[in-house]
Amino acid sequence: MKFCSLYSGSTGNSLFVQGNETKILVDAGVSAKKVVEGLSSIDVDINDINAIIVTHEHIDHIRSIGTLAKKYNIPVYASLGTWNGIENEKSVVNIENKNYFKVGEEIEIGDLKIKSFSTSHDAMDSCGFSIKNDDKKISIATDLGEMTKEVIENLKSSKFVLLESNYDPEVLRCCSYPYSVKTRIAGIRGHLSNNEAGKTISQLIKYGLGNVMLGHLSKESNFPELAYKSVVNELVQSGMKEKEIELGVASRFEPSKVVNI
Repeated sequence: MKFCSLYSGSTGNSLFVQGNETKILVDAGVSAKKVVEGLSSIDVDINDINAIIVTHEHIDHIRSIGTLAKKYNIPVYASLGTWNGIENEKSVVNIENKNYFKVGEEIEIGDLKIKSFSTSHDAMDSCGFSIKNDDKKISIATDLGEMTKEVIENLKSSKFVLLESNYDPEVLRCCSYPYSVKTRIAGIRGHLSNNEAGKTISQLIKYGLGNVMLGHLSKESNFPELAYKSVVNELVQSGMKEKEIELGVASRFEPSKVVNI
């Protein structure tokens, strides 16, 4: 399997996953032009994308799904609750490109087996994904107000995880966001902090996790270096060594390196 974070952050998200034969996007929360450019930078043609799967309806995850679906005839998969939310966002997807799944069920797209799981976020039906190809499994979990047992169970046995590390509590407290926004971000239907990301990774290493990319960093209440260091500190406090896992940080501005699993 291959994975690339095309763009990841509070300003827009789009991820690329490839199996032996199948290529998909997880979300398209930046412009269609940026998605096409991001794919091109890793030598992937937008016309070869087999599907877009959607985590939830917030604009930083769906901005260009309508354009991409219509222009390149790409099927889009989302839960019923998310589709209802997308309609509220006025992002139009042609009926022939609409596909539905129930969160918690497994769907197959080409040679990829994709299982969705609920995440705690202020959206209609927010979810993450575990994606299998042969005996390999990768998972994507962002927009998490809290790390639940359900999420942990779905992340277990993943060889690679793109995990939210959205904010640092102290930076959030001092940043320019209004109090209501700060409360939302730190709430159980908001986002996951750097420290919680580190604690989660410490648990998952015991179940075979060897590669993690921190994602969905806040523009105002986090920094890549701080997210990385905070997670490493949590690993050390848990009795682990930094070298026990390959750790990276996804950029909001440009594609990451392609991870081979």
